[in-house]
Amino acid sequence: MPTSPTALIAEDEPLLRERLATLLARLWPELAVAAQARNGTEAIELFEAHRPRIAFLDVHMPGVNGIEVARTIGERAEVVFVTAFDRYAIQAFERGAVDYVLKPLEADRLAETVERLKRRLQANARSSAQSSAQSSQPPPQKLLATLDALAEHWRERMQPEQPKLQWIKASAGNSVRLIPVEQVVYLKSDNKYTLVVWEGGEALIRKTIKEMADSLDPQRFAQVHRSCIVNLARVSHMTHVGDAGELQLHGRAERLAVSRSFMHLFQQM
Repeated sequence: MPTSPTALIAEDEPLLRERLATLLARLWPELAVAAQARNGTEAIELFEAHRPRIAFLDVHMPGVNGIEVARTIGERAEVVFVTAFDRYAIQAFERGAVDYVLKPLEADRLAETVERLKRRLQANARSSAQSSAQSSQPPPQKLLATLDALAEHWRERMQPEQPKLQWIKASAGNSVRLIPVEQVVYLKSDNKYTLVVWEGGEALIRKTIKEMADSLDPQRFAQVHRSCIVNLARVSHMTHVGDAGELQLHGRAERLAVSRSFMHLFQQM
């Protein structure tokens, strides 16, 4: 008779730790939370003591972070990262052999993760001998590549923040116009240029959309498509279109496409 699956929760915020445990008890009554860790070091110790089938790891923990814990665990458990990481890290998660849930925790999103975990556990059921042999093997290359990408992103986030762009310089004939970023509605890529749409009109600048995404304040601007960045203060509402979406802007007729990769930014809308 198969045993009930077990899980480890590692989260340094007590309220978030309790909320995750409460949601899991409601969404997956058969799952037993074997241990709860307050930091990465404790997570590794409790994992070795309880050997749970699933590990929910907060990425941003003091000392040993969730990515380093996942490297230690290797392939001995299904890893789910709990993260407030931005869109670039989310893409790394989606490419790899791990799952993630975003903070603040939402029951609907966690329910999707629970269903994926159930399918994985069912598909990966092995005999005790096979599991023992597997546990001594290093993590697979796909998982290692994902963790390396996340670790690199983590190191970049820990670097001192550069001042965010306050003005955009746009050439107009022999003059240069300074556009305050708060007046920008959205930006769209145009080959090697970027079209800046602002309160006073439109202007082309000799910068790529990636360069602009790196320069703008992520609290105020969000990339919603590989070719488009929007000022979040100018968004009226979002309409779902299949697994993607469209943004309606305040006082403007045009609509901006939101690709599937960036839909998580508007999950509350």
